Amino acid sequence: MKHIVIVIFLFSTVFLSACNSIKVPKSTMSHTMSATPTNVVPTKSEWKIEDHPQANKEIPISILIKDKSDKRIQSFETVHEKKMHLFIVSKDLAYFSHIHPKYHGNGEFDITETFPSGGDYKVIAEFTPKGGGDSSVESHWLHIDGEPAKEEPLIPDKEFTKVVDGKKVSLTFSQLAAGKTIHMTFTINDAATNKPIKNLQPYLGAMGHTVAMSADAEKYLHIHPMTTSGNGPNIIFMTIFPEKGVYKVWGQFKYEGKVFTVPFVVNVP
Repeated sequence: MKHIVIVIFLFSTVFLSACNSIKVPKSTMSHTMSATPTNVVPTKSEWKIEDHPQANKEIPISILIKDKSDKRIQSFETVHEKKMHLFIVSKDLAYFSHIHPKYHGNGEFDITETFPSGGDYKVIAEFTPKGGGDSSVESHWLHIDGEPAKEEPLIPDKEFTKVVDGKKVSLTFSQLAAGKTIHMTFTINDAATNKPIKNLQPYLGAMGHTVAMSADAEKYLHIHPMTTSGNGPNIIFMTIFPEKGVYKVWGQFKYEGKVFTVPFVVNVP
């Protein structure tokens, strides 16, 4: 599902640099996994953003997607209800946003985003040109001017249960080891009653979405659930952590019309 960008074009005076990403096939529903992408269409991108973008202000961002021959790609697959998924994370991984640029045709996407504080952010665009088997990924570092937030140290969690928006969410692993296919299970209960929540709603065409990123923000995975019966309380994902180290994992789910995000910090041996 994720792929290293073949070539990056820089558009505007703002510094945008390509970074590595890890592919996990989008066909996670098939219960088969590999770190090798299949039928990925090579892409190039041009990013346009104003000079010296400021925190806490609406910032328009334009993304132009081209093929390896420098021609604009005209058609994109709709993957989990959107033609592009855009992820924004701060350098310390404290801030996370999952948004969806609008497609205007002729290879052009745009979005308006407000960044909560000054600092460096990684912006990851994931999309699938028509006919592609797995998604292409473009990733960049973007500097935002303004007062920086206090940096939050990335410390692995000792307990993998958290309460978010009235839901008690636990995370378990079939095994936790780099380079191996593992199952991650999110179990979601009502925090007040501890009763299992069995009526989660589909979010972007799935019972949940999970993003994982290494501590240095260089390795990125976007994971969809395996096929499971029912709408909770257990949502199972299958993935491969490519290397040992600390990762932050964000699980996203929808309940009673609202999307909630639960983060965990994991040390992968």
